[in-house]
Amino acid sequence: MAKKESDVQGTQARLSQQARRAMAKQSIFVVEDDRDICRLVQHHLETAGFATTAFSNGRAVIEEAEQVRPSLFLLDVMVPGKDGFELCRTIREVPSLAATPVVFLTAKSSEADRILGLDLGADDYVSKPFSPRELVARIKAVLRRFDAPAHNPVRVGEIEIDPSAMTLRVRGKDRPTTATEFRMLEHFTRHIGRVFTRNQLLDSVWRDGGYVTPRSVDVYVRRIREKIERDPENPLHLKTVRGAGYRFDAGDK
Repeated sequence: MAKKESDVQGTQARLSQQARRAMAKQSIFVVEDDRDICRLVQHHLETAGFATTAFSNGRAVIEEAEQVRPSLFLLDVMVPGKDGFELCRTIREVPSLAATPVVFLTAKSSEADRILGLDLGADDYVSKPFSPRELVARIKAVLRRFDAPAHNPVRVGEIEIDPSAMTLRVRGKDRPTTATEFRMLEHFTRHIGRVFTRNQLLDSVWRDGGYVTPRSVDVYVRRIREKIERDPENPLHLKTVRGAGYRFDAGDK
């Protein structure tokens, strides 16, 4: 009897350890209607240590994500039901999901499509055909941006930033941000009055910016202005320095 109880306890302990390991894995929702591509992506992600959940269309993604929040969404654009762009837009509108990183993996590879994806709040945009190893590397790079910086909270006028919680409040209201938006805004507020070129921002904010272009910086600056400025067309804080780049001012008058 004692041996049986010991065996049961040992089995329970092993199951508990497996459950903890599964829970500890970062989970990625893969929205892709091409079965072969989906299996290929899942194989490489799972080999890299991620847990994956696959969706062949966009209909149930948001509902499922609200129940079990993923670490990252990997979205194809051209899927049945809600397409990838619409899914990204919805993700950014749902408070519990708004800060979750989004990466597009799609055959829509024109500059206009990439800019649209970034404008909607994507953290990266990977065009097909793609290298699975590069895709995994870029997903890891996006997730690294979510590592909370070891900095104290910052307040600049009506803007409050808490790096430990990755939260932004403007005029007393919470404003959801993507990881990249948050890192860029925090970088600016740590260097008030300093002018940064687009390439300097790529180095400081993306760090692994070999996959993004200076044009991406403009997209994120525009999105940040929409969240912190009373009049984004005439910014008080995040200003363009013609021929140079961008500067963050305290805005005291």
